[in-house]
Amino acid sequence: MDFNDTAEEAKFRGEVRGWLEANATLKDPKKARAGRSQKPEAERLERARAWQAKKAEAGYAAITWPTKFGGLGGTPIQSVIYSQEEARFDVPGGFFEIGLGMCIPTMMAWATPEQNDRFVKPALFGEEVWCQLFSEPAAGSDVAGLQTRCERDGDDWVINGQKVWTSGAHFCDYGIIVTRSDPNVPKHKGLTFFFLDMKSPGIEIRPIRQITGEANFNEVFFTDVRVPDSQRLGAVGEGWKVALTTLMNERLAIGQGSGVDYSELLQLAKDTELETGPAIQDANVREKLADWYVQSQGLKYTKFRTLTALSKGETPGAESSIGKIVSGPKMQDLASFGMDMQGQGGILHDAELSPLNAAFQNQWFGGAGYRIAGGTDEILRNIVSEQVLGLPQDIRVDKTVPYNELPKGK
Repeated sequence: MDFNDTAEEAKFRGEVRGWLEANATLKDPKKARAGRSQKPEAERLERARAWQAKKAEAGYAAITWPTKFGGLGGTPIQSVIYSQEEARFDVPGGFFEIGLGMCIPTMMAWATPEQNDRFVKPALFGEEVWCQLFSEPAAGSDVAGLQTRCERDGDDWVINGQKVWTSGAHFCDYGIIVTRSDPNVPKHKGLTFFFLDMKSPGIEIRPIRQITGEANFNEVFFTDVRVPDSQRLGAVGEGWKVALTTLMNERLAIGQGSGVDYSELLQLAKDTELETGPAIQDANVREKLADWYVQSQGLKYTKFRTLTALSKGETPGAESSIGKIVSGPKMQDLASFGMDMQGQGGILHDAELSPLNAAFQNQWFGGAGYRIAGGTDEILRNIVSEQVLGLPQDIRVDKTVPYNELPKGK
């Protein structure tokens, strides 16, 4: 692996850095990786829209996209370089990743040229926000087991059912959705895929209050929601092929988790007094710090393998799955240890009283969700076992059975 930029990469990095220095503010190290923002969501969304528009105007919002869609027509490693440089600056995010990382790439692959002319640029410039309507109460990791149904009615389709864990649905303008159009064939065969207006009559969105206090994902109910056949992506009954486009992009859009890590825990250990003295001098604390330092370095160099592959124009392997398997539990365990180190203060979930604006507490609460989003630990282990270790696939006895003959919970 090569950690150094090529001459072309170094030139691009310099251009990006210069643009960011002219248009954004460097992060304050004392506030970096702090807890969640206390500003209202609407205010944060408007700030994110303004930054997204500025970035899109400069061509940095979708570096790998073709120029006809507003991208730079650049390489994956250039996109990585931009992300590395932007991470040093205090810029808003958290609203467009799903739309630009999963939904719009699916549109570009399956929608008509006229539809892409209409929808791609507004999404790229932050004017319209998209969400992904896949998971259901009984169809999470097994997305193909979904029950939300669609029925043809003239030039329209009528959708009834429920989706859940839909991030951002309450502020989104459009969404992509996979539904069941034929229950008489095996579950992967009877699916049909659409994009739709989230303000359509019959859509009810109920935010789900999370243990962190936030409510950024939702239940979405569909009652006789009408969608024109012109908004179907792919052939009738072949929605799984379209869904795979989304899911493959999801693997890239959801990478290793960010938040407090070894360096923040080390600083907490230096600042914390235990009954026996400074925490940094405690043997048990030092042992845990060493473990997480090793894990952090392992994750860093595994990521470098991906960057090296991208730099050479190659397709990365299962590194992202390996990284997520390690980083998810690490996020929870490290945060839990940080809370324990704070003693009774560790139970405080107060940004004004807890170290780093309660970042350890927020990470401990949110870590469980990260281990589900973009593929559960179990699904990712299957990917690694099959693609890295060459083990046989799981036996799936339901692959050839018609969906309406499968046993279902009541």
